[in-house]
Amino acid sequence: MAITQAARFDEVAEEIEIRRIGMRDLREALRQGWQDFMAKRGDMIFAAIIYVAIVLLAVLFAQNQSILPLIFPLAAGSILLGPAFASGFYELARRREQKLDTRWRHFFDVARGPAAASIVALTSIVFMLFALWVFVAWLIYLATLGSLEPSAPASTGAFLQAVFTTASGWQMAIVGNAVGLVFAAMVLAISVVSFPMLIDRPVPLATAVHTSWRVARANPVTVAAWGLIVVGLLVLGSLPAFVGLAVVLPVLGYATWHLYTRAVVR
Repeated sequence: MAITQAARFDEVAEEIEIRRIGMRDLREALRQGWQDFMAKRGDMIFAAIIYVAIVLLAVLFAQNQSILPLIFPLAAGSILLGPAFASGFYELARRREQKLDTRWRHFFDVARGPAAASIVALTSIVFMLFALWVFVAWLIYLATLGSLEPSAPASTGAFLQAVFTTASGWQMAIVGNAVGLVFAAMVLAISVVSFPMLIDRPVPLATAVHTSWRVARANPVTVAAWGLIVVGLLVLGSLPAFVGLAVVLPVLGYATWHLYTRAVVR
């Protein structure tokens, strides 16, 4: 029964036509995302602040609990959760496209819409990958730098000095970043269009994820470039104490919607 249902989902996914996209599509998606943000910036900055607050709380928790080695994995791994937090922006972009009411209260429509269960399920999958990444990052620390210093680093400065001045520190950084890249690629492949698709049309979760995977497989260079753009903008927005994310996240959310409309035939 389960095999038959999975086969049916794959069949539906294959029926969804996807397009080849290029760098021009990325530029256009970002341009349209900026236009959407400028049209709704006053209402929507508060929504992005929620994401900023969660990231800050996670980092402060790691610092207060003397688990400094997890600060970078927590901050970097929070990028994996970005597509889920941006779901409300996809809904607003969809409504703006259809010339519907786009007041801020519609940001929460995804929580009570027909796709709510699928969005929660996909968010749970992404969160589990995030949690697994943090766990793996801790294991990497214990196997490298942690083997030299069993006790927690005394301060952030001492930890950074150990990272950049010891062979174990460099090993931890190289292996950790390589493994983090694998996790990021996985999340990007399954979420690049799946969240917007669930909001846009009544498809099963498996269909949305499979279609997202097909888009990534058909456009590996473009999707990889999109991932680098997302990371670059999120890092740039994080520099002034994460405050810039209140602007970057909505722009990327809107832009992701427009990228979806270019990558998938509707």
